[in-house]
Amino acid sequence: MDLLKKVKNNNLKGRGGAGFPVHDKWSLVIKAKGREKYLIVNGAEGEPGVKKDEYIIKHYTEELLSGIKIILDYIKAKKCILFLNHNYIKYDEKIKKYIDSSYNIEIVYKEKNAGYIAGEESTMLNILEGKRSEPRIRPPFPTESGYKGSPTLIHNIETIYNIYLVSCSQYKKNRFYTINGEVKNPGVYNLPANYSIARILEETNNLPLFKFFVQHGGQASGEMLNSSQLEKKVSGSGAITIYSYKNNNDYELIKRLINFYFNSSCGKCTPCREGTYRLKEMLSKEKMDWKHFLELIDNLENSSFCALGSSLALPIKSYIKNINPKFKPEL
Repeated sequence: MDLLKKVKNNNLKGRGGAGFPVHDKWSLVIKAKGREKYLIVNGAEGEPGVKKDEYIIKHYTEELLSGIKIILDYIKAKKCILFLNHNYIKYDEKIKKYIDSSYNIEIVYKEKNAGYIAGEESTMLNILEGKRSEPRIRPPFPTESGYKGSPTLIHNIETIYNIYLVSCSQYKKNRFYTINGEVKNPGVYNLPANYSIARILEETNNLPLFKFFVQHGGQASGEMLNSSQLEKKVSGSGAITIYSYKNNNDYELIKRLINFYFNSSCGKCTPCREGTYRLKEMLSKEKMDWKHFLELIDNLENSSFCALGSSLALPIKSYIKNINPKFKPEL
């Protein structure tokens, strides 16, 4: 069976966080005839609590590189660029061991201070072209005009690994989960993608006996849930973080989130640049203006240029709604 059909039949979705259907991306790039095509592998992995891509690089290096070659051949791409977190340079020789010299594959490491925004796909393209580290206006999308203005297929490392499995008819509809926080057995686990949070915690012997709440997707942008809401599937980049009520302070947790977004903002748009600064400023005051605080959160969600600023609303709003409604007395 044709590889694109196999990918479609397996309903393969991207594992970078957005969950876009893989076959749709491929179709858009393939249809762009008569122009050079590129493959960019996004291994920036900058969100706290997400370690699945590093796990794949470390344990499935050969399969990852085989997946890259399969895609390069299928879409007839000129070149592949592996864009990796700077901490993964320790795997450099291992990766190069499996690079076939007949393929044009380049490894680029994200600069140490590039921040979370460097993993946003259009920002990554700007960085690779030597431009300012900030997101691009879309459309056009990378599949039409990406690296050097050419049709570009951008995939997360886990997606590439899954494509390899599909090509070998070994894909079992699993995904990788990073389990963090106050658990007995933290680490990366490969389990069915349709498992609930509760089942994942049970099967990995990580279901706490104390009063707890979770954040799923990632430790920055992930949704907060209480222990009665664990029948949900894990979203985003597949991370699950466990927090005990006893060891976590409301204000400190919210401050950590705000500080992360403030430090990660590229400064391109006013809602994110000024909004995160004002939120940080408000949390440092003795008396909070909660109405203004939530108005700023709404403004970031609805007006930010890219997904970085808009994603701040989910963890904070879900924390107030699901974990501690009394955190804001007026609610």
